[in-house]
Amino acid sequence: MDNTLKQELNQAKRKSAKPMLWVSMISMTMMFAGLTSAYVVSRKRNDWVSFDLPDAFFTSTILIVVSSLTFMLAKFFIKKENRQLTTLFLASTLILGVSFIYFQFEGFNELYNSGLYFAGAQSTVKSSFIYGITLVHLAHIAAGIIVLLVVFYNHITKKYSSVNFLGLELGAIFWHFVDILWIYLFLFFYFIR
Repeated sequence: MDNTLKQELNQAKRKSAKPMLWVSMISMTMMFAGLTSAYVVSRKRNDWVSFDLPDAFFTSTILIVVSSLTFMLAKFFIKKENRQLTTLFLASTLILGVSFIYFQFEGFNELYNSGLYFAGAQSTVKSSFIYGITLVHLAHIAAGIIVLLVVFYNHITKKYSSVNFLGLELGAIFWHFVDILWIYLFLFFYFIR
């Protein structure tokens, strides 16, 4: 395959990759809008029980915000061809992402130990929503972790450079999306009681 054809294929890939990612993120946003709308409507039920969010959710929120910052720094340093700092910040993002998941499950433990269950006779409408919506978000975080692993692997195998970092950029966009999504959900749960 000659260089001209390779460049044309890369250009076509670049032009289609971001719009496809944005379309998928818009559909995910609509799904979460529907879930949070159902939460708002259900708040009017007579059996609605209000309670505070688990402390671990506050910790996980800080972790995911910091992880977005480390991903931004990884992107900044790949543009500067500083592979060492890019590696450091990608690894940091991965560790922070896994830590976010850990603290989400710690939050579930706090809810459970408070007598707030996901399902069953002892569950409440609000606790079911918080578990359910958070688990759906965690599925997206798990996808983000897979993306991070692929980006990290591609970086280690030197597929990215200061002029060719589309995969890293797409991974960062998705990671920032799930970060912003969690901040929205956290603030939603915190203020809409």
